[in-house]
Amino acid sequence: MATDAGVEVQSKSDDVLCLAADKARRYVQDVAGRRVGPSEAALAALAELHEPFPLSPCDPTAVIKWLDEIGSAATVATTGGRYFGFVNGGMVPAALAANWLAGAWNQNAALRVMSPIAAELEEIVVRWV
Repeated sequence: MATDAGVEVQSKSDDVLCLAADKARRYVQDVAGRRVGPSEAALAALAELHEPFPLSPCDPTAVIKWLDEIGSAATVATTGGRYFGFVNGGMVPAALAANWLAGAWNQNAALRVMSPIAAELEEIVVRWV
C-alpha cells in the first residue's frame, strides 16, 4: 500500500514541477512582447493574494496557476533586455536552470558536512571574486 501512495505523491510532484517549468518558460518567451512595467490592472489584482491563512493544504498545481496568473503580470520585466532601470542583473537561461536545481537540492549550506556542494561552490566563487 505504501508503494501506491509513494507513486501518487511522485506523480503529483512531477505534475507541479512540470507546470512550474512550463509557466516559467512561457514567461521568459513572452516577456519581450509585454510592457516593462506592470499594468494598473495587474497591480490591482495583487489584492487577490490577501486571504486568510489556509486551514488545510491546497492543491499545489492550483497554487502555481494562481501565482502565475496574478504574479507574472505584476512583475517588472527585467528579463529580456528591454529594462533600463536599477542595476538588477539579468536572467540568462543557464542561471535560471541552475537556480531551479539548487532549489530542488534544498541544501542547508551552514557547514560543509551539511552540503559539500554548497561549500565547494562557495570556495570557488570566493576565489573568483
